[in-house]
Amino acid sequence: MPDVSIIIPCYNQGHYLYESVGSALAQTCEDIEIIVVDDGSSDPTTCRILTELIHPRVTILCKPNGGLASARNYGINAAKGRYILPLDCDDRIAPDYVRQAVAKLDQDPDCGIVYCQAEKFGAESGPWKLSAFSHWRMLLGNIIFCSALYRRSDWETTGGYDESLRRGWEDWDFWLSILELGRTVHCLPMVGFFYRKNEASMAAVMKAELKAELHRRIIEKHARYFGMFAHLPQSLLKNYYQIASSGFYTTIKKSIGR
Repeated sequence: MPDVSIIIPCYNQGHYLYESVGSALAQTCEDIEIIVVDDGSSDPTTCRILTELIHPRVTILCKPNGGLASARNYGINAAKGRYILPLDCDDRIAPDYVRQAVAKLDQDPDCGIVYCQAEKFGAESGPWKLSAFSHWRMLLGNIIFCSALYRRSDWETTGGYDESLRRGWEDWDFWLSILELGRTVHCLPMVGFFYRKNEASMAAVMKAELKAELHRRIIEKHARYFGMFAHLPQSLLKNYYQIASSGFYTTIKKSIGR
């Protein structure tokens, strides 16, 4: 039985799969399985590549389109590993990432999320300088990328990814659910994750109004975690995201690698 299950959802982006699956197969931790979930792809190239991904440690699952959260849950439900690592099909992980993350979870039973330093590639390149983890910073937005290692038992306890969040931020919601279990978070001092920057990605094109709406949904779901900040007026959230979406603010973020 594998120790780690790497879950790779794919929807019409099959041309990236050789990179993401290849990085998963290159792990120094060999006790892994890789589950690629075809989320109802219709692109002929993607469908062809999915039939070509033949490897003893790679399983292909197919399902009707249901969104990213649905695809992750579908793959995890079929997984055999006690640890889970989601990996978007257009991203990559470094060879020693899984081994080091597993070692941390094995060593610390209170730890629930292990991630690492990251770099960008694609439309932008260089270090991805995310804010250091803190409970306070998680109130403002997600600072843990999707490809962090966590316990399958915690996925079961929390109910998994919220499949109603089809427009985004299912990762942030899921991490908050794990934090509400009392779990701690650890960031490995290594570059283990490579994030493809794509100007047409879901996060890149999300409007300020939608961000404010989704933030409110997150607050309502996790009111206890947000505490006194659960009562922030919606107008303040809208103003916050309008400023954060401005060209000036975006230029500043790019200049500091975020």
